[in-house]
Amino acid sequence: MSGTSFLSDMLQGITERGRALFFAGPRARDAAAELDISTLCDMLLSSRGEASGMAIAAEILDRWSRLDAGEAADFLKMLARGFGADPARLEQAIDRYRTEKSPASVIALHEAAEPRRQELLRRLNLAPNGTERLVRMREQLLAIKAGDADLGAVDLDFAHLFGSWFNRGFLTLQPIDWSTPAHILEKIIRYEAVHEIAGWDELRRRLQPSDRRCFAFFHPRLKDEPLVFVEVALTRGVPAAIADLLDEGRAPIAADQATTAVFYSISNCQDGLRGISFGNFLIKQVVEDLRRDLPGLKTFVTLSPVPGFAGWLSSARRSEAGLGLGEADMALLERLGDPAWAGDATLAGALEPVLLSLAARYFLVERTAAGRPLDPVARFHLGNGARLERLNFLGDRSPKALAQAHGLMVNYLYKLEDIEANHEALAQRGEVTAAPAVTALLGREKDMRRSPPAMPARAARAAN
Repeated sequence: MSGTSFLSDMLQGITERGRALFFAGPRARDAAAELDISTLCDMLLSSRGEASGMAIAAEILDRWSRLDAGEAADFLKMLARGFGADPARLEQAIDRYRTEKSPASVIALHEAAEPRRQELLRRLNLAPNGTERLVRMREQLLAIKAGDADLGAVDLDFAHLFGSWFNRGFLTLQPIDWSTPAHILEKIIRYEAVHEIAGWDELRRRLQPSDRRCFAFFHPRLKDEPLVFVEVALTRGVPAAIADLLDEGRAPIAADQATTAVFYSISNCQDGLRGISFGNFLIKQVVEDLRRDLPGLKTFVTLSPVPGFAGWLSSARRSEAGLGLGEADMALLERLGDPAWAGDATLAGALEPVLLSLAARYFLVERTAAGRPLDPVARFHLGNGARLERLNFLGDRSPKALAQAHGLMVNYLYKLEDIEANHEALAQRGEVTAAPAVTALLGREKDMRRSPPAMPARAARAAN
């Protein structure tokens, strides 16, 4: 991080010199204090001096950091309504393009169509800690933008810029282990989003044994802030339940005895970077690094949650079309309302084939309006080219998993030589690549239906 520290110190020095020039003397400071934040934003866009520009950017971000929730919302609305594209300039560029379809007119149209706030955000990014503060600003935006088309446009600008600033080429992959500085380990505990880490003892069990690994992506402008991290278990087989991996009393194995790497938790850490994908790069990079360091590893799988399954099933049961199941199976599904159902071996045994068959339909047949898999985790892994390998009944008995997925967990298989073909099958033809055992479950689901409706036009053709 020494290079980052040097850059931060240099930017801070330039900014302070800019402040000394721009706010020189008590009259200048008093005049600056009377300027509203919108005027300062206009001044930043018109500024030509590097030091003065950084000083104005720092002043704007300092003021923003002191705004309360209502004032912060007003600031974002001001960006939306006061710093869009210049309508007159855009009309002029459109008219020019209509009469002169040249490279120059295309460039002029592109420049005129860009909202002024994009350049404003670029200049704010030059302030000390500008990148981090803009990430926090987008967190605020995401919390209030729902239903506001103007704020949605501002979010598109943030996402466009962040997509470039957080390009894979700028990210560094770092192992996280028990020797990692404590302030970073604290963030791993706090940011864990899949399987809660109860404290330092549990974190030690996930990092220190020879058969455990953790990796995180970092960005040079977000010092000591992980962007995304993945926890990995090295095993001798593909696990069906998370308890097998997190059991306090389990006996670790030597890393070189493992044949399987299990990605059991992937957590995005920065809410302000939501929608900026890092996880796909992370998994592929970690697979390559593990293969290099541990050539005995032959299988790379996930043990993943299914956060959308229970919600889909509940909606389908209430819908006019329903699930098309027989009375006995529908009666069994009613029993899911009993919080203790998973502890009743007889009831769980009766529910298992019904839930697994419906889960196969959820993954292989059901689609969003855009023709994508319903489950967000499935969209991520299947979109990355993984294969739907196995459905695990009651793979996670935690209250959270029972509420979100009736305890269901999934293994996605990452086989590097098949990733591109699997990705193309989904992206081009809407097909989910699945293991034969999963497609067989779909066949049973059809047998359970009284009168199966026609498969949706974009439904998957499961591949063996």
